[in-house]
Amino acid sequence: MAKLKLGPIVDEKPVKVTVELPAILHRNLTAYAEVLGRDAGTPPIDAARLIVPMLERFIATDRGFAKARQSERRLKPEA
Repeated sequence: MAKLKLGPIVDEKPVKVTVELPAILHRNLTAYAEVLGRDAGTPPIDAARLIVPMLERFIATDRGFAKARQSERRLKPEA
């Protein structure tokens, strides 16, 4: 079993977004989806479904972003 940063993909109500990706990124997303599905014992996930959890994970683990948001909150007066 591969140690991936993403866990199982939650099936939520989808929101349609149009994004252009470089071909290599799409191939890598597809390969990641295949590994994720294989590790979970499920069919491969559509690569597009990985974009949101990957972005969420990236934002959640970005220390610089967390510090910037924390500074922003301290500067804003509470309503």
